[in-house]
Amino acid sequence: MRIYNTLTRRKEEFKPIKEGEAGIYTCGPTVYNYAHIGNMRTFISEDLQVRALRFLGWKVNRVMNITDVGHLVSDADTGEDKMEQGARREGKSAWDIARFYTDEFFKDFKALNCADPDVTCRATDYIKEMIDLGLTLEKKGYTYVIPGDGVYFDTARFPDYGKLAGKSHIEGIQEGARIEANEGKRNPTDFAVWKFSAPGEKRQMEWDSPWGKGFPGWHMECSAMAMKHLGETIDMHWGGEDHVAIHHTNEIAQSEAATGKPFANYWLHARFLVTGDMGKMSKSSGEFLTTGLLVKKGYDPLAYRYYCLQTHYRKQLEFTWEGLDAASKGLERLREASRRLAGAPAGGKPAGKYLSDFKAALEDDLNIPQALACAWEAARDEALPAGERLAFLKEADKVLGLDLFAAPKAEADLEPELMALVEARAAARKAKDFKRSDELRAELAARGVLVEDGPGGQKWRRKPS
Repeated sequence: MRIYNTLTRRKEEFKPIKEGEAGIYTCGPTVYNYAHIGNMRTFISEDLQVRALRFLGWKVNRVMNITDVGHLVSDADTGEDKMEQGARREGKSAWDIARFYTDEFFKDFKALNCADPDVTCRATDYIKEMIDLGLTLEKKGYTYVIPGDGVYFDTARFPDYGKLAGKSHIEGIQEGARIEANEGKRNPTDFAVWKFSAPGEKRQMEWDSPWGKGFPGWHMECSAMAMKHLGETIDMHWGGEDHVAIHHTNEIAQSEAATGKPFANYWLHARFLVTGDMGKMSKSSGEFLTTGLLVKKGYDPLAYRYYCLQTHYRKQLEFTWEGLDAASKGLERLREASRRLAGAPAGGKPAGKYLSDFKAALEDDLNIPQALACAWEAARDEALPAGERLAFLKEADKVLGLDLFAAPKAEADLEPELMALVEARAAARKAKDFKRSDELRAELAARGVLVEDGPGGQKWRRKPS
């Protein structure tokens, strides 16, 4: 498998530390609010990576963190902890907020057909490991204390600081393009290893440490947990592109300063999901779309997964409702084509040409759009025996995760008056009264119900609000 390594800025052959095995660390959610669909695009990409490696014969150990403490609202290590912010917003404890949004995250995660990580780590369960990492950095002379603030990593002591993001990007940060000023820092890019609780303040989440009562810096958790479960050097580290300049850059600095070894050999990053009117989707704006909202609007969550599969993970993805409508139709057509093959004789071998092309797409930097195209071509290739096409599509769905052979879901009930219109339209169409059929379709659309005609007859769904 060849993958694009953000660290080297080129595609490279994936060569794991242990032959035939891949240790993967993926940055998980900060559980102070719902995950938005932009976050979920990254998690879908990571899921596809794991599925693809396993499909190609690798043994995979995926570790994912849950950030339930230490992620401040500012990249400058200032401001309120997002968990405390969530608690204040909802009038609950930070611990209750963490539990609730962790559960909600995994509901979305599973609705999108993402397989559970092999190891899931909550930051609050690894405070000792983070303190031990901080003590190692202190012993090696990489840290200093800002009284009343916290223990900081001195980035000037680490010559390779910024190698992931690039020199020009780090210079931009130093000039204040991304990080606010903190007067006590020696360098603008220095970051917190441990933050002190404010004098006289009782935080909901705080722990004793050799430096004083407080809580870990955000970046510490990923290094501590990755090394705990995958070793001092890991094969592959995944995340969103927003992590490159600060979070992943700081993970590299503190990990490699502590061990003297490379932290991760391959770094992979999914690009942003953007919307035309909102730009990059962000929870800080207060306006974001969730998987649950898509479901409430009548969409199958896997229609969004299909939507993501159509664009390579290293390309920016623009979200539109029209695009999601098209993805919904595309997914249902592919499912219908797959289900039509379900009665073919069992025991057939997967179509060799398509299986070969499918594997080649996966091996080419996880080219899922091309892999999806292989599935479509096989579904339509009537020159091949149905059994071969069926066997291939079953194999392909192990990676695509679209539930291609799932039985059609029952439609939710409409109000009786609207259902009567739907039934009347079906009757008009059967009678070939297309004028009346079109009139009823328009009336239903005006009342929030979209009707579509297909090989299996008419189908309806609620119009997105």
